[in-house]
Amino acid sequence: MNKKAVVLLSGGLDSSTILAYAINKGFDIYAISFSYGQRHKFELKASQKVAKHFEIKEHKTANIDLRVFGGSALTAEIEVPKGRTEAEMEGEIPITYVPARNTIFLSFALAYAEVIGSDDIFIGVNAVDYSGYPDCRPEYIEAYEKMANLATKSGVENENRLTIHTPLIDLKKSEIIKMGLDLGVNYAITSTCYDPNEKGLPCGICDSCVLRLKGFSELGIEDPAEYQS
Repeated sequence: MNKKAVVLLSGGLDSSTILAYAINKGFDIYAISFSYGQRHKFELKASQKVAKHFEIKEHKTANIDLRVFGGSALTAEIEVPKGRTEAEMEGEIPITYVPARNTIFLSFALAYAEVIGSDDIFIGVNAVDYSGYPDCRPEYIEAYEKMANLATKSGVENENRLTIHTPLIDLKKSEIIKMGLDLGVNYAITSTCYDPNEKGLPCGICDSCVLRLKGFSELGIEDPAEYQS
């Protein structure tokens, strides 16, 4: 029997790549997505398409409401920054950062892993071509993994330590896309945009779209996703 792995699946470019990566490593995939009060549900639809594309073992969606706290352009009525340069993206933590989001998501993934008897969690965080989020850094993941092995029943009783896998963390966006293409990811069905229109078409100018388009451009290929313009 294959080992089980929990994969955080948003339906975006990075998480879809990490799912394919875990499959390639021989894991049975138990994916978890989140309806957390985000601006739109298109990424959840995308996560369902990606899970179906790879015919994974199980896919759950957890419902939580981070709109209770707000504080982010993704969970409150705050305008999404658009048209920013890379220098501007690197200059500060943007308003699209959702407070404690990865900590919350990883906690759900940790509980899921305990229940199914998994020692492996995969998350597509990236510390190179990203928008400056503090919970995408290697030191954060290292600290969380240490905490997870102290805080759980399986961490105390199990001979195997829980591992949080972040193979994309040091890769450029173009390198991530190249990996995904080699592993059979269909990027046409992924959803990355922070502020798509009512049809789900990405804007092409928010930070997430800019970084995605830059990655495809560096590879010399066209993004298969359909954009607003």
